[in-house]
Amino acid sequence: MVSFLKLLLVRLWLFWVSHCSISVVVGGAENVVDGTVFINGTASIARTDDNFICATLDWWPPDKCDYGTCSWGRASLLNLDLSNPILLNAIKAFSPLKIRLGGTLEDIVIYESKDGHQPCKPFVKNTSEMLGFSKGCLPMSRWDELNNFFRKAGAAVIFGLNALSGRTISSDGSTVGAWNSSNAESLIRYTVNKGYTIYGWELGNELSGNGVGIRVGADRYAADTNALQNIVQDIYKGFEVKPLVIAPGGFFDANWYKEFIAKTSNSLQVVTQHIYNLGPGVDQHLIDKILNPSYLDTGTQPFISLQGILKSSATSAVAWVGEAGGAYNSGRNLVTNAFVFSFWYLDQLGMASTYNTKTYCRQTLIGGNYGLLDTTTFAPNPDYYSALLWHRLMGSNVLSTSFSGTTKIRAYAHCSRKSKGITLLLINLDGNTTVRIRISTETAAGNEVLTVQQTQRTKFARMSRDSKTIYGNNTREEYHLKAKDGNIQSQTMLLNRKILAVNSSGEIPPLEPLIVKGTDPITVAPSSIVFVDIPGTNFPACM
Repeated sequence: MVSFLKLLLVRLWLFWVSHCSISVVVGGAENVVDGTVFINGTASIARTDDNFICATLDWWPPDKCDYGTCSWGRASLLNLDLSNPILLNAIKAFSPLKIRLGGTLEDIVIYESKDGHQPCKPFVKNTSEMLGFSKGCLPMSRWDELNNFFRKAGAAVIFGLNALSGRTISSDGSTVGAWNSSNAESLIRYTVNKGYTIYGWELGNELSGNGVGIRVGADRYAADTNALQNIVQDIYKGFEVKPLVIAPGGFFDANWYKEFIAKTSNSLQVVTQHIYNLGPGVDQHLIDKILNPSYLDTGTQPFISLQGILKSSATSAVAWVGEAGGAYNSGRNLVTNAFVFSFWYLDQLGMASTYNTKTYCRQTLIGGNYGLLDTTTFAPNPDYYSALLWHRLMGSNVLSTSFSGTTKIRAYAHCSRKSKGITLLLINLDGNTTVRIRISTETAAGNEVLTVQQTQRTKFARMSRDSKTIYGNNTREEYHLKAKDGNIQSQTMLLNRKILAVNSSGEIPPLEPLIVKGTDPITVAPSSIVFVDIPGTNFPACM
């Protein structure tokens, strides 16, 4: 009788283990929830450029300060150490990386020319000036150094031209007069004569709508953009591939953008907008905003609105994010340069690509408190590795993706860049809950659905009779990103529990995945990010 009772108790315990949804963790209890990510592989819903990732370099001198902190160091286009091996290797790792050269001070830069009658002077801090600095000059010797470096690094360069040249600025920030293009034309001719390759010429920085202190009307800006297109067509006559004409590099204003796009339908190839939707870097609630899915969702509106304007106009221009630092005025130390910012940054990349944004330029590659690289040491910050993984794993075809189970998971899927399959990005904003995820995929037949799930008792892949397995060799690759010591404000990132850091030669570390059985669940730990590459899906969208 005692033996029978023992056997009965053992069976009851095994039944409980097999069916209970509560996970017990050695050393303490942990919340675990289940969820499902739905991916439609019938057709892509958007497409990005192959080199979607872009980063910026700015003009700010060392004495650019915000809220009593001077975070720019020697990261300006005019003084950045181009001999640093980490800088070179960081750019080369993308092969290629788009780099946008520009920023606030670009609209008061003078380009040195042979017929110049004034010495080429650097920017000087002057609080009486509207932008806080006097006009600065780009020496052609420095332009040569920059182009030689970018050629060596394999970068695709976008250069922001001074759009205020020739204009009179009124006390209220409005401008009078047309753009004087002579200095810009001189720079473009010099560039062509030297054999330097420029991916795109962009006109102006943050002068659209109400501007940032200074503004130019949409009608006037359109006329000046048309003039730039004529200059590019003339100087690059006979070139099989010409640089893109890009504008306006400002904050989205629906009425302004609508008029501007309508009047540049034959001259503009790329429409750029800037994103700083977290507010000022001094804001004490930045992390709260980043971890709030409802707040993140508000970021869709500029993408939706701009796409609506493009689709309803006669233009063939495409949308880029020309500059995005999240928090303006140089960001915030240990937030916009720490692990926690990858939640915002990767969510932005996923969101922007979903709405057919072709390129996303991060402010900055180096400089301020939001650089992909540390301003002083050049060591990659967490977002650098997030960007590199995106570049290597996420293909250009974007798939319709949704998630059910918790609002704290952000999910995006693309056709894979490295395999004939899909890559899934999962972001867990919850610091206390592990999410165990199954995948449901749909193809053109509508009923071709695969669900991958796991119970404590068994692991299995369940398919409808007409479905096709998405696992070609029944394995997948996973890249789990976490902050060192679980501190989301750490500037050290772990990939599959290994610290990511350059070696003594400044080489970028390998980004090696875990190989996981295809029938195992995807487990996303608290405050973590996971890229999942799933080969062999054979989705129509990815063939």
